[in-house]
Amino acid sequence: MSEKENEPPVPSPEEISKKLTSFLQENFGQSVDFNSFPDMSGPEKEEEPPAEPEVKEKVDVFDFNYLPKDICAHLDRFVIRQEEAKKALSIAVCDHYHHAKYLRRLQESESQDALSVEFAKQNVVIVGPTGVGKTYLVKHIAEMIGVPFVKADATKFSETGYVGGDVDDLVRELVQKADGDVDLAEHGIVYIDEIDKLSSNGNSMGRDVSGRGVQTALLKLMEETEVQLRNPMDIQSQMQAVFDLKSGKSGPKAINTRDILFIVSGAFSGLEELVRKRLSQGQIGFGTSSEEIPMDNELFGHVSTQDFIDFGFEAEFIGRLPIRVVCEHLDAKDLLEIMKSSEGSLLRQYEQEFAAYGIQAKFEKGAMEIIAERAAQEKTGARGLLTVCERILRDFKFELPGTSVSELKINADLVNNNSKVLEKYKKRGRKVSVDRVSQELELFSSEFLKNHGVRIEFSEDAVEAIGERAVKEGTRPLQLCEFLFKDYQFGLKLIQKNTGKDEFTVNSEAVSDPDSFLSSMVVSSYRDVEKNE
Repeated sequence: MSEKENEPPVPSPEEISKKLTSFLQENFGQSVDFNSFPDMSGPEKEEEPPAEPEVKEKVDVFDFNYLPKDICAHLDRFVIRQEEAKKALSIAVCDHYHHAKYLRRLQESESQDALSVEFAKQNVVIVGPTGVGKTYLVKHIAEMIGVPFVKADATKFSETGYVGGDVDDLVRELVQKADGDVDLAEHGIVYIDEIDKLSSNGNSMGRDVSGRGVQTALLKLMEETEVQLRNPMDIQSQMQAVFDLKSGKSGPKAINTRDILFIVSGAFSGLEELVRKRLSQGQIGFGTSSEEIPMDNELFGHVSTQDFIDFGFEAEFIGRLPIRVVCEHLDAKDLLEIMKSSEGSLLRQYEQEFAAYGIQAKFEKGAMEIIAERAAQEKTGARGLLTVCERILRDFKFELPGTSVSELKINADLVNNNSKVLEKYKKRGRKVSVDRVSQELELFSSEFLKNHGVRIEFSEDAVEAIGERAVKEGTRPLQLCEFLFKDYQFGLKLIQKNTGKDEFTVNSEAVSDPDSFLSSMVVSSYRDVEKNE
């Protein structure tokens, strides 16, 4: 035998593709796909033409015709208060997309003129405590305009090469949100929360991979740079790029960040103290106080770039965020208005959750006022509403589904006397359930008498046992009886023959073990016959 004959057979391209896919999916995740592996076994085979891809309606950001008041009115539907923030964001967004529209018009006519147009990007920094609507504002702007929107927390990023996310991945994610439409992605919105966590006091030694370094990495993105669509540090992306090249796939290799709008936000806890201290030294009237007072529009009007630098930001970084706005703290009155007026009110969510169990939940004004007061004490903004509502309604969600309670009035009494009111609803649910079960059992008894000439009666404990079992098994009492007593006519007719009785009462024992119960009744009837003889 020759050495060549001992060699294993050469695998086909399909087998190679399967093995490569299996190996890479085990090591790099299930999203790797090498179905496009080229056939290198010889002449190309004739293949059926690929199916026509589903055409989606393309968003045209260059048809932007909104006014700042249009955007502000849209935000009013979802976010309560924050008038200055809405105004500033509406103006910044309109300026940004009107400029993009203007540039595209120039490019289509005189490309040289487009290159000479200068424009300072209207990137935005939003200052405000948690739960006041910062994310909500940006999200609904993006939805209204129809551009892709990416949100991330600043704390998850690091400089390239260190453990953590790569800031360039934000831009790549825009392409994914745009279904691969690079042109649309280049006009998307990137929103970075908790940006204040990147601040540095300037005293750290060595390289700061989680703060100052990330600020530097974000600088380029917020101005204008080219980001490779394939992450050069990601083996999976690079391998996919190689096979895309082999399969002849072509398209943009990079995305330009010039027309991407960047909005960052954070609580900036401590910034207000820096401003107060500076202003008190200048004798402008802001005295120091032991009480922690949150940032408001009056105080924010005095915030300077130097205050952000003193807080721990690089001058170049904060300079890339020329539009600065504050979202003010929400008090109980604001939280009450959110529950009553916002289209995204938490109350609608609870009403839907109870409705899924066939229960109509109704929030009364007295209950909403108490919930708002308690939520304000949580000091987490609108998120406090969820905390308080969950605390009040959790046991109602657990106990009432499956009972016959069809309406829940969430009033001041329920909020203040939670356990007592819950017991009332549980008792009401059991009572109505018994009535409903009794009605269905009466229907079963009537049909049984009509069909077999004997009648079945149910004791109180039998009615309760059937109701509990029907709820547990997710069936109606009538259907449960038809299953439990489907062959009872034979035994009962025999007993009727022995005793002359035509009416029989069953108890909870018959519900738990109907065959044993009937057998004991039959045996007992024969004993009665023997005694009478």
